[in-house]
Amino acid sequence: MNFFIDNWHLFLVAVVSGGLLLWPVLRKGGGGAGSVGPNEAVRQINREKGVLIDVSEPAEYAEGHASGARNVPLGKLEGSRDLPTNKTLPLLLMCPTGARAGRAAGLLRKAGFEQAVAVSGGTAAWREAQLPISKLTDKAEKAEKAEKSDKSEKTDKTGGKAT
Repeated sequence: MNFFIDNWHLFLVAVVSGGLLLWPVLRKGGGGAGSVGPNEAVRQINREKGVLIDVSEPAEYAEGHASGARNVPLGKLEGSRDLPTNKTLPLLLMCPTGARAGRAAGLLRKAGFEQAVAVSGGTAAWREAQLPISKLTDKAEKAEKAEKSDKSEKTDKTGGKAT
């Protein structure tokens, strides 16, 4: 008993640190869903046929988004035809920081999507985890380069005139 009384501060530190470690688990357990990290999101996409949805505005989406993500802006989320019809599939929601994705996950859970969760940290965390990022400008530039190379091939074949 003297040991406990003499070292009460060590026991207090142990209890507080244990509580801080358990807090995220207890918080998720209460609501049933919250957020997942980028690596867990990839696991759900690959193993559970999860659908990645970026709730950013179109301009933000064009600047950079997780490869394979569908763009459904937060304002157009309710009633969107871009959402899967199977409401039991995992929906993984992202935005640049993760803030809007959390709101979107709540809206979709209320709409009946049982496994709607936000990807914590959003596109920034996705990029930090070194997962693939796409830009719409990249796709446009590739298409433009392909078109130019097609024209140059036609020019060579037709003797200087593009058809």
